[in-house]
This record gives sequence, structure tokens and C-alpha cells, in this order.
Amino acid sequence: MKKNAKIALTSVAAFLVLALILNPFYIVEEGNQAILTRFGQIVASVPNAGLHVKVPFIDSVTTYPKKIMALDGDDQRIPTKENQFIIVDTTSRWRITDPVKFYESVTTVDGAYSRLSDIIDSSVRTVITSSGLNDVVRSSNLINELQHSENFALGADADEVQLKGITGDKIIYDAIERGRQELSSEMANTARTKMPEFGIELIDIVLRQIKYSDELTDSVYNRMIKDRNQIAQTFRSTGEGKKAEWMGKLENEKKSILSSAYDKSEKIKGEADAQASAIYADAYNRDPEFYAFWKSIETYKKTVPNFEKVLSTDMDYFKYLYSPNGR
Repeated sequence: MKKNAKIALTSVAAFLVLALILNPFYIVEEGNQAILTRFGQIVASVPNAGLHVKVPFIDSVTTYPKKIMALDGDDQRIPTKENQFIIVDTTSRWRITDPVKFYESVTTVDGAYSRLSDIIDSSVRTVITSSGLNDVVRSSNLINELQHSENFALGADADEVQLKGITGDKIIYDAIERGRQELSSEMANTARTKMPEFGIELIDIVLRQIKYSDELTDSVYNRMIKDRNQIAQTFRSTGEGKKAEWMGKLENEKKSILSSAYDKSEKIKGEADAQASAIYADAYNRDPEFYAFWKSIETYKKTVPNFEKVLSTDMDYFKYLYSPNGR
């Protein structure tokens, strides 16, 4: 009996040791999924994390991530519909949804990156070459809907500055038909048609950066300079108009003030002359002879120093100056 128990324990121990050596178990980490293959053929798909069993030495386990992964594309030099070359840089998000198809088609994640890159680059090129430059670089026509947003950036009041002479009352840019966001959706939709055979879900394609090529950069800068010169000229014209308006107001106020001051001064002079005449008349009436004498002396002071000729003293004009009696 004891011998049988010992044999049984030995057998169990041997089995456990053999199991540990053969390692029939494998673990799928959280966030991963696996494919179990036997002699290169898929025997099972393991979508859930946990401890699983395989046939030692025969079965192989290939693990794939279930998370969303990113693919940064290479810069591409692509012509637009107007045959203007731009440099496009994209980034994409994707994940493995069918590990069986994924294993059968690309096998490895690195292989998937290579196939995805070719498909995405092709879809990006297809959409860009059929689109205008404005659709690629802009997302909406909001720039035409806003009234003079440039004015606020320049510190001006949009109510005072009207960009007349450019397009009536604002700058009008070419309207876009689709826009940058819609083009990104078109690129993703074009690429998605080839994804099911790889067991991949393409979430989106984003135009991360668009740069002008060297030959296009000068043209774009020249257009920007021209637009800004038009805006600057409009501001200058508006400023000149405001200046003329204020100068006109200033001149009118100046004339009004001078006219009012002149009327007031003439009124004061008239009142003073009237008072002086009254004083003179009163003085003359009190002593007419003294008044005539004083007026003559005042006249001599003003006129005699200016005489350049010798005049006869036998004149009524000098009666007070040479008269023995002083009169």
C-alpha cells in the first residue's frame, strides 16, 4: 500500500516537473490579444487577457496590441489641382480588429506599418492632386464671413475703418468647396476600403503640417505682401479722410471763435470810443480853449519829429508853439 502511494506521488511529481519543463501555459497581458498557430496554421484566436493553454513544442503564440496606434507618415511633395507643389505631413491612428486576418496578411506590426504607409501615402496623394490649394490649407469660409477681423489685430476700430477699394467693404478670399477637414475624411475613407483584408481599422488621417515648396513660397509671400499693402493703403486712406474731417471741424470752430471774438472786440471798441467821445465832449465844453491847446501839443509830439523840410513858422498850425503868449 505504501509502495503504491509512493509510486503515485512520484508520478504526480514527475508530471508536474514535466509540465513545468514543457510549459503548456501562456499569458496574454491586459490590452493585448493573441493568435495560436500550429505548424504555421492558425488554430485559435485569443481576444481576452489571462492564462491560456497550448500544446508544448507544437503551438506558437503571437501577441498583438489591442490599443490604438499611431503612424507618422513621411513628408510628401505633392502637386495640387493647380499644379502648385506643397509638402504634406500626415499622422494616422489605427488598431487591429481581426488578429486572424492581420496574421494572415501582414503577420507583424512592422509589416503593418509598411503596408499602411503605402496605402495612406497613396490616398493622400490622390486626394491632394484633385483638390485646390485653398481647400488644402483652409477648413472653412469663415474668413469671408467675418467683417474686418484684421482691423482688431491691428488695433483699429472696425466701425471706423472700412476696407473700401479692396472689395467694397471687406477683403474677399476665394471660397473653398471642401476644406482641410473634409479632405482628411476623404483620405481616410479612401484608405479604409483596403483595410478589411488586413484586419485593421483605420480611425483617421490628420493633415499634421502643410508647407509650401520653395517655388511656391515666394508666390505666396508676394500675395500676402500685396494683400497687406492693400489693407495698409485702405487704413491710410481712411486716416486721411478722418484727418480732413477733423481739420474741417477745427477750421470751422476756429472761424466761429474768431468771428465771435471779432464781434465782441468791435463791440468793446465801439463802447470805448463812445465813452471817449463823451469824455472829450465834456472836457471841450468845460474849457474849449484849453482843449484846443492840449490837442495841438499832442499833435506836435507826433508830427514835428517827422518833418524833413524847414517850414515857415508863420502858420496857424504852429500858433501855440511860437506865439509869445503861448496861445
